[in-house]
Amino acid sequence: MKPVRRFLVGVVAAACVATVTPAPAQAAVNPVLAAPYLYQWGNKPNGVTVMNQTGIKAFTLAFILSDGGCNPAWDGSRSLTGADATLIKNIRAAGGDIVPSFGGWSGKKLGQFCSSPAALAGAYQKVINAYQLKAIDIDIEAQEFENATTQDRVLGALKIIKTNNPGVRTVITMPTERTGPNTWGKRLVTRAKELGTPIDVWAVMPFDFGNGGDMFAYTKSAVDGLKNHVKSTFGLTDDAAYRRSGLSSMNGKTDTNETVTPQNFRDIVGWANTKHLARVSFWAVNRDRGGCSGSGSDCSGIPQASYEFTKALTKFTG
Repeated sequence: MKPVRRFLVGVVAAACVATVTPAPAQAAVNPVLAAPYLYQWGNKPNGVTVMNQTGIKAFTLAFILSDGGCNPAWDGSRSLTGADATLIKNIRAAGGDIVPSFGGWSGKKLGQFCSSPAALAGAYQKVINAYQLKAIDIDIEAQEFENATTQDRVLGALKIIKTNNPGVRTVITMPTERTGPNTWGKRLVTRAKELGTPIDVWAVMPFDFGNGGDMFAYTKSAVDGLKNHVKSTFGLTDDAAYRRSGLSSMNGKTDTNETVTPQNFRDIVGWANTKHLARVSFWAVNRDRGGCSGSGSDCSGIPQASYEFTKALTKFTG
């Protein structure tokens, strides 16, 4: 009986081995593609909760600013090792990822307080190292945007970053007019070519044009204007230029009382898929709920379901 038992045990063990298959590897999250902005003031939704309720996999975390010198800090005051680091860790543990955004409309910008491209690259590098990043977003506005010296400093720094971190994707997000980038925006793209700075994604913010209007139509027009300038500057085809272009909308009421409706945004996402844009985002998850009037930081100012814009963004595939 002992030989038979050994044979049966061997057969059972072999069968068990044969039927066990390894779990499929989790696909890497592209933190650039579909990553709405999430900020840590006012209404602060839990990132993991948002992921579980919507299916979104990435966030653009706002903002990295200057602490008064050439040193990066969240909103200019919070350490890279504090609560924001915990938020990033939790999002990644839940299967997601993040891209930090440097700049924004207000506050002290690193591009102003760092004295050279090398110094600014060093500030960017501190954040890349702190979080082992796959991408960074430079939301260039106000004092950084409308200044030739500062534009060149940012582009010089990003060239250094690409040289030292070839796997890190670089995104520049900037204001726009209805027909595409303004003079400063066009200069920024052109100077990137002249300086040899390899920007992976150029994105415009198609809102705050003025009171009212068809925001879906305005968004398409603004992105097309961006695409056309990227195309002519770098000698690309339409398809290749679209694949290096993107947008960041604003959900609900904008600062100038325009309205981006949930249907507008669903249409934007659908159109962006047909053009294979590199990025679609919006400002912001914190506002992705109804219950207030006018433009605010805690809700959209329009009737909507909770996280309606975030859910729509999960349909963007690039």
